[in-house]
Amino acid sequence: MILKYLKAREWAAITACVVLIASMVYLELEIPGYMSTITTEIISPDTDMNVVYGDGGMMLLCAFGSLIVSIIVGCIAAWIATSFSKRLRDLEYARVQTFSLEEMNRFSTSSLITRSTNDITQIQTTTSMGLMVMIRAPIMAIWAIMKILDKNWEWTVATAIAVVAIVTVISAIMLYVIPRFKRIQGLTDNVNRVTRENLAGIRVVRAYNAESYQEAKSEAANITLTDTNLSANRALAVMFPTMMLVMNGLALSIYWIGALLINAAAMPANKMILFSDMIVFSSYAMQIVMSFIMLVMIFMILPRAMVASKRIQEVICTEPSIRDGPGAAGDVPREGSVEFRSVSFRYPDTSGDVLHNVSFTASRGETVAFIGATGSGKTSIVNLIPRFYDVTGGQILVDGIDVRDYRLQDLRDRIGYVPQKAFMFKGTVDSNVRYGDESEIITEDQVRRAVRIAQATEFVEAKEGQYESEVSQGGTNLSGGQKQRLSIARAVCRDPEIYIFDDSFSALDYRTDRTLRDTLKNEISDATTLIVAQRIGTIMDADKIVVVDDGEVVGIGKHEELLRNCPVYLDIAKSQFSDEELGL
Repeated sequence: MILKYLKAREWAAITACVVLIASMVYLELEIPGYMSTITTEIISPDTDMNVVYGDGGMMLLCAFGSLIVSIIVGCIAAWIATSFSKRLRDLEYARVQTFSLEEMNRFSTSSLITRSTNDITQIQTTTSMGLMVMIRAPIMAIWAIMKILDKNWEWTVATAIAVVAIVTVISAIMLYVIPRFKRIQGLTDNVNRVTRENLAGIRVVRAYNAESYQEAKSEAANITLTDTNLSANRALAVMFPTMMLVMNGLALSIYWIGALLINAAAMPANKMILFSDMIVFSSYAMQIVMSFIMLVMIFMILPRAMVASKRIQEVICTEPSIRDGPGAAGDVPREGSVEFRSVSFRYPDTSGDVLHNVSFTASRGETVAFIGATGSGKTSIVNLIPRFYDVTGGQILVDGIDVRDYRLQDLRDRIGYVPQKAFMFKGTVDSNVRYGDESEIITEDQVRRAVRIAQATEFVEAKEGQYESEVSQGGTNLSGGQKQRLSIARAVCRDPEIYIFDDSFSALDYRTDRTLRDTLKNEISDATTLIVAQRIGTIMDADKIVVVDDGEVVGIGKHEELLRNCPVYLDIAKSQFSDEELGL
């Protein structure tokens, strides 16, 4: 099935390979004929040696021609394999880019990495090696069999027995090996996951002296993978000795049968003909057996390639659960209003809703905050707006249009999203701030303004390269507060109608938090701002505070109203401030 991703030019190259390989096989199969002729000529007493030299020269010419064609085929096969694997990587990466969080969680990050690296490498290796061998072997076997059909039936029977023995051994081993190769791919995912987890959490590992624990996890995953690999490869190790045994046995039987036939021949001329036929038959029989040995080489890598192919297909053929809507009819005003209408939501593969009948409205220019206990559903609410997930009940409207009716790009163009965990990409401060589909048209002044609003100017301009200073992958050379401020600057730089701050001020000190919120209020007053927070001090000046408890909205209002009317909010406030500070 995966061959459907080959393009016309690659099929043309494969066709050329078939023609070239056929010509290569023809040249190789001509060599035994010249050997037979030369043998007859040398034994004949009146042979002209120039004729022998001429036939020898033709034999060398055939060998050299076969070498040249083999090199050309190898180059073409390498081009097909690399071109094909590049396309598979592109298709897989493009498909993953369309995945929602549901698909990402279903496959897991470690598995997707393995599928786009290790699995595609398996396909590339099989294509480059297999293309030449899998075409050449059957052509050579069939052609060689046709060459020996008119020879003695005893030799033909011996060759047929050898071929049946080879096929039987290969079939038995493949039945044992293929299930193990399927398991190997999954175990490779597990090793990748353990390694990735250890590298990502290296600080926690060191802080808790958990190196031995992590080593034990890695060793367990590695041992399981190693044992499965050994089990499969031990079975494959039987193949080559078996092939050599069959090949040597066939050669022995051909010469033994030939000796009996030659001994039984009455006339010397008949003996010479039988001797010449034996030389030719032996060469062709070896070609037939070598064809099957070449197929064995492919059978050693084909099972893993078949498993890899299926895994790649799973990714490429998976349809994302979040897809573009039909597109809003006409020009929708970009005001930034957000409305939840009786929204319910449950995560995939879970039995219960995490949000129940959530309703609220955020008008243009309003700051709406969400607060509640950990796990109450605050982040789930804001993740539904850019359609990281889709609601399971109710509606979410942006500027009066259901979010499911927008094209995803149009919807997300309206939103500046700052996640709980700030993530930086490898590059520079400038490239991280202007990150996105409109990065090329964002000016330097816009970048500086966004950094200033996010209260990041001081530490950015203190760096040696300032806005061109390097940011490592994941922002590991930045502090948590610095990453949060640059993440906020990235959202501000888009100049969207809706800002979503998902607990995006948690790493900031109170002074910076206050200054940043005041600056945001002055600089982006026309935009709708949605803030998820744990600290009352971050949201107490919001136009509207939505209190969430166990997936339900239990209070909506301003800070003073909720202190009087919402016990859940009052409990949260009392856990962070004294009664005097709250004015109670």
